[in-house]
Amino acid sequence: MSKEQMKIGEISKPRFEFRTFGQDFDEQHYRMSRLSVPVPEKVWERYSEEIYILSRTNDINNTKIRDGKMDIKTYVQTVDGLEQWNPLMKGEFPIAADVLKNEVFPAFRVEMPSLEKDTYAYEEFMEMVHAHPDLQAVRVNKERYGYMVNDTICEFGYVQINGAQVATINSESTEVEDIKKTLKDVGLEGVENINYLQAIKRVIGMINKPLANE
Repeated sequence: MSKEQMKIGEISKPRFEFRTFGQDFDEQHYRMSRLSVPVPEKVWERYSEEIYILSRTNDINNTKIRDGKMDIKTYVQTVDGLEQWNPLMKGEFPIAADVLKNEVFPAFRVEMPSLEKDTYAYEEFMEMVHAHPDLQAVRVNKERYGYMVNDTICEFGYVQINGAQVATINSESTEVEDIKKTLKDVGLEGVENINYLQAIKRVIGMINKPLANE
């Protein structure tokens, strides 16, 4: 069976991903930029402001809010050190109480707050998050630069996590071997794979562990 041709900026079947966070990936970024084939202008530079909802009791469901829309992805498996995540839920505000009860808070794996309304606006949902002892909302601003190396979708970025700036670099594809080749080519072999959920928890102190190259 022929492998799927990756298209940057478009949805494909679930991908495997390597991502890491730290302070200095300038050399790897340089190699990634030189090895990249031309990519669509829309992914040359991208900026976004997002809210991640972190749960002390959950490391397998990744929840973020951007432009008033909630996106939850769930961890599936790790193959050769590369993680695979699938979409779990997409929703918009105002959001139904049934969705919060049956999908959102179960994804956090925390005690359910009292829901007394049929729908909740963004501000009302965030009040529940701020009041919950096991949840924390974190502001994440992203400045990302897109590339494509060995038919894998790549990016380098600067990420501000509640104002603390770190660098991130990644490679993702439906094909594990293509990612492994890219990691070797750009100089990321042996670097710890750290997803957004883990990186944010480390920066805010929810996990007592440093990033890849502090």
